[in-house]
Amino acid sequence: MGGRFGELLLLLILALVLFGGERLPGIGKALGSALYEFKKAVNSTPEGQPQNAAQPAQAVAAMAPTRRRKAPARRRKSSR
Repeated sequence: MGGRFGELLLLLILALVLFGGERLPGIGKALGSALYEFKKAVNSTPEGQPQNAAQPAQAVAAMAPTRRRKAPARRRKSSR
């Protein structure tokens, strides 16, 4: 963690220089609310889908066609 502190400090100083002290709180607030909305959308269920719906991977596996094994190749008798 010691090496990460210097990188974080450099990024904060760079953000302060680029955006200025007056705009940083607004940018932080907008970023925080965007992350909150994203998490809320990810965790909610879509309309029309029941709460106990199967997981997407299970649903796709259930719809996928099953593969049949090919019969072993028959050997032809050689005509000598």
